[in-house]
Amino acid sequence: MKKYGCAVCGYVYNPLLAQRAGVPRNTQFEELDESWCCPQCGTKKKYFVEKPEDNRK
Repeated sequence: MKKYGCAVCGYVYNPLLAQRAGVPRNTQFEELDESWCCPQCGTKKKYFVEKPEDNRK
């Protein structure tokens, strides 16, 4: 699962916890409307960056 983080405050969007961000659970980041903003700091979606996957086992 790809994760995206806010470049301003560090908030990481998690589809499993999407309801906390005001959208239905399991909504993928790519499916969010362009008007969606970070629930912590209000930064626009376009300022989120993809986080590298953690491949540790």
